[in-house]
Amino acid sequence: MSKWLKDIFKVNKPIIAMVHMRAMPGDPGYDAEKGLDWVYELARQDLFALQNGGVDAVMFSNEFSLPYLTKVEPITTASMAALIAQLKSEVTIPFGVNVLWDPIASIDLAVATGASFVREIFTGVYGSDFGLWNTNCGEVIRHRAAVSGGHVRLFFNIVPESAAYLGSRDIADIARSTVFNTQPDAICVSGLTAGTETSTQTLQIVKEAIPDTYIFANTGVNIDNVEDQLAIADGAIIGTAFKEGGSTWNPVSQERVEKLMNKINGIR
Repeated sequence: MSKWLKDIFKVNKPIIAMVHMRAMPGDPGYDAEKGLDWVYELARQDLFALQNGGVDAVMFSNEFSLPYLTKVEPITTASMAALIAQLKSEVTIPFGVNVLWDPIASIDLAVATGASFVREIFTGVYGSDFGLWNTNCGEVIRHRAAVSGGHVRLFFNIVPESAAYLGSRDIADIARSTVFNTQPDAICVSGLTAGTETSTQTLQIVKEAIPDTYIFANTGVNIDNVEDQLAIADGAIIGTAFKEGGSTWNPVSQERVEKLMNKINGIR
């Protein structure tokens, strides 16, 4: 197994925290009166709370761009790039990006902003809340090469939120064939929606199926289950547990970040 994870994050079992950006221009929930300056300020507040609370990395996503598109409009990527460019001088830890749910846009944003990694749905075909959800991993990987994004690490989510794999293949077979055919840098395992606990049983099945690939718990990690999750996973992506009241849509609470990170540091 390559040691790239430690090279980027400098710790064992890194915690990547989510900076959930408010709706962008073109999104139904965008507040045109407050504008992008307001989106920037809220993202900046969350970034500071996460960094001061001790997380190992952050990932910027357009979490409030509901309902999501599987091919986003250019204004979304452009707006996120503008916001991250403003924030970048204040980012003191590694960062990644996720343009929900468009892998090519995510890679473009990573290259434009200097992000180290992206998380996306790169493989599979699904029945989802967003309709029939198809992918073309070969096209995406070739696009990454074409835009000089070879340094951008790819986190493959093989259990997409709000979606089910079409066909009867089990998760172990999906994990093994994904690794063989597409060579992901890391595999993410999720619950049904943001904030929903990832099954430790599923994590264990995936880890045993692909022991030489990094596995991340992608949703629902919190102070009550983090020890069990990190006993199996090589790291975690955390959003909801760091929010005020444990609600995905609330601002980040530095107190909650510090409390959870203190427990994680004791574990690792």
